[in-house]
Amino acid sequence: MSSIVLPGVQPASPVEPPRKGLTTWQTWGLILIAPYLLVFGVFVLYPVTYGLWLARNPATYLRLFEDPVFFRTVVNTTLFLLIAVNLKFLLALYLSGFFIHEKRWIRWLSVIFIIPWAVPAIPTIFSIRFMLNPEWGLVNSLIFRLTALDGPNWLTNPQLAMAMAMLVHIWKALPFWTLILMAGRLAIPKELYEAASVDGASGWQKFKYVTWPSIRTLYLTSTLLSMIWTLGDFNSVYLLTGGQPADQTHVLATLGIRYIRLDQVDQAMATIVVALPFVLPMVYFMMKRLSIDDQQKTS
Repeated sequence: MSSIVLPGVQPASPVEPPRKGLTTWQTWGLILIAPYLLVFGVFVLYPVTYGLWLARNPATYLRLFEDPVFFRTVVNTTLFLLIAVNLKFLLALYLSGFFIHEKRWIRWLSVIFIIPWAVPAIPTIFSIRFMLNPEWGLVNSLIFRLTALDGPNWLTNPQLAMAMAMLVHIWKALPFWTLILMAGRLAIPKELYEAASVDGASGWQKFKYVTWPSIRTLYLTSTLLSMIWTLGDFNSVYLLTGGQPADQTHVLATLGIRYIRLDQVDQAMATIVVALPFVLPMVYFMMKRLSIDDQQKTS
């Protein structure tokens, strides 16, 4: 039977069979991504898998939990996260409102404020350690000249040493998170503040009803991300106190070095595994929070 073609209607093209195998672009894509997958496997996947394999023995965790230094380290880590991170972000929230002013002297001051974050950690933290030396350090020398009293033993008292480590962490990371919150504040339309001023809103009311609702998600997400990073912060504690005195100022990020020096590599890897219950809930909550906010914006 002959087919009838209506005027103005193009005949349907025959359906081509599905192509088997990869296209040229897909092949080149796999070739180009292969080096990255190799680097990821060698430098990320293999070390993590090997560490988990070393810490596979339940006896390793029994020895770890029986070590009194481990429980002191868990307490130190928890206090470090709760106190240092939240204090850091409260200061960052306040300073972000200060540094967005357009006065010239504030802009110059903001350049100086960024320096602690920009300079390398090792020389700066070591210099603070020398300054806190109880015998010839700059801090105690000034205290003696001003008051004729001997200063405290900053790094040989566990409570003071831990407090100094928290202050060093805040001093080092505060500029970065202040810049992040400044970017969030600058993204708020000025018309909202102008409308609030017309309505007679005070500075606190502008923050409560305009600024905070606009940067709340950024603040909470940054806080969670900072907690995850702080959990792995090695420099602030190890370079300042080395976990001393008497291994009482260790955090989970530095405790592994103690076990490695004692030739207990399996327990060093176990300290990483036991940190996962801290990390995974924060990652889950952060990703869930971001997905909820993204759905609210698109709806």
